[in-house]
Amino acid sequence: MTLQRLPFKRLLLGAILTWGLGTLAQAADLQPLLVANQKSSIKVLLEVSGELKNVPYEIQFSEFPAAAPLGEALNAGAVDIGGLGDAPYVFALGAGVPIKVISIVHAEGRFTTAILAPKDSPLNNARDLKGKRIVTTRGSIGHFLAIKALRDAGLSTQDVQFIYLLPSESRILLDNGSADAWSTWDPYTTIATTQNQAKVLASGETLLTNHLYLAATSQAIAGKRQQLEDFIARVDRAYRWTNAHPEEYAAAQARVTGLPLDVHIAIAKGTHMNPVVIDDTVISGLQTTADIYQQEAILTKHIDVSQGFDKSFNAKRAQLNQASR
Repeated sequence: MTLQRLPFKRLLLGAILTWGLGTLAQAADLQPLLVANQKSSIKVLLEVSGELKNVPYEIQFSEFPAAAPLGEALNAGAVDIGGLGDAPYVFALGAGVPIKVISIVHAEGRFTTAILAPKDSPLNNARDLKGKRIVTTRGSIGHFLAIKALRDAGLSTQDVQFIYLLPSESRILLDNGSADAWSTWDPYTTIATTQNQAKVLASGETLLTNHLYLAATSQAIAGKRQQLEDFIARVDRAYRWTNAHPEEYAAAQARVTGLPLDVHIAIAKGTHMNPVVIDDTVISGLQTTADIYQQEAILTKHIDVSQGFDKSFNAKRAQLNQASR
């Protein structure tokens, strides 16, 4: 009886070996995925969550200090995929960058974006900003928050004076009194509120979508779809892990950024990241952002943002997320 089963066992073993070698060969054939990394954020996220283990292709990270140069790298085809917020993504589309959003993650947290004032400032809300100086980064999510907050308060951008600087320079102006308010984002919001007890005049929690868009180049979508589908699923799983392990995530970030651990712990515990399906509601929300920028003459032409989304990744992303639960 043992002798009769031997050929079958050999055939089965041969099939398994053939399948395994075929899988390895397929993995070896996959081209590296070139990922734009802003201040090590995505790399740290994947490393600490264990999502950089057993990747069937090489991930090559490139570092960028801000969204603008990251968008330029996507435009040049130097990277395949990168993360951008609402406002920077609108500007990238306006510049004709050949990219499409293939994945979205929503950041839920009180101070993900906020307009801040010194703790002893007489200002208490967005209505008090009339005639005041707001420092922010032009074209950033902070800039857009200021515009939205002013509109929500019945004011316009003509009622304030904008000063456009990078975040590192902006804090100096707020501290020395050269600006009355600062419209910015985490970790700057958390640093200012925890270390300087800055007061929050307006929060982006209800005024903005607070989405992180993972945008890939058209070339990568055409030639590296398997890598992209796997990568965005890893990012989703990684964010779910950080929601459950905020202190471990904060410690990993602090080692890279050099910021105090308590700042990162406050951010991690106060912010939850959740996957979002690309649908018409999301697209409509970003269209509103683009239209407001055009109304404010920050963009000189109308942009149809629907051309910047690829819904075809939804099904596979949902399938991979369900399988990982």
